[in-house]
Amino acid sequence: MQANSAEQHSFENAAILGVPSGRVDITALEGYTHDDRIHSEPVCFHSSFTSCMEMYADVATVARYLDAHRAWFPRCAQPMATEPIGDNGYALTIGKFGSFGYEVEPKIGLNLLPADQSIYRIQTIAVPNYVPPGYEVDFKAALQLIEAAPDSELLAAFKKATATAPECVTRVEWQLDLQVMIQFPRFIHALPLSLIETTGDRLLNQIVRQVSRRLTQKVQEDFHSSSDLPFPKKYRKLWQRHPNLQADPQADPQAED
Repeated sequence: MQANSAEQHSFENAAILGVPSGRVDITALEGYTHDDRIHSEPVCFHSSFTSCMEMYADVATVARYLDAHRAWFPRCAQPMATEPIGDNGYALTIGKFGSFGYEVEPKIGLNLLPADQSIYRIQTIAVPNYVPPGYEVDFKAALQLIEAAPDSELLAAFKKATATAPECVTRVEWQLDLQVMIQFPRFIHALPLSLIETTGDRLLNQIVRQVSRRLTQKVQEDFHSSSDLPFPKKYRKLWQRHPNLQADPQADPQAED
């Protein structure tokens, strides 16, 4: 994450992230400037997520697509910028997020490991010639391919679209364990730690929710398009919630952007 403290300590983003502006004691930040040094004690944010997307083909077909990530990953990651690292890695710049006049632009290295018994793992790797300014990210994800028969709702959707229904469906179930350590500027540490942690957790959820939903949609559409397979618009589970999904409770995971 490229970290920057704004010239003026704006609190407009507090409301965006669900933190009432009235709870923030602005006087606690008086005397601090945007040039204050980074605080030596990092703050840790940690979240776990699970979700699923469906591909209307057998496991072997989906696996061949996922294995060829040099073709689909940069394309589906847009507008996020990607740069290849080695055979299976990418440097990914996610975009700017922030609160309390402090912005972060997450840039992380991800290694897409080859499948092991239909399980794909993604882990953090170092980005060459790049030193993260005041943060560390530990990204661990696992994607499992599970083949199943199409249910009645899916069959009805294909029938309505006058398309040939698939003989089987592959569920791509994924789990993500994400830990972020950030060294905030000193003026941020003038705020209560509980407020920093709560807002940081919401920000982390916002980033994962936004990236996951958009990437899932693009991967689904790209897979079916490149494989010349029908994909009924009225049955596109873009970001299916699991019972233990951890995200912003006020967000609708299947809402359109």
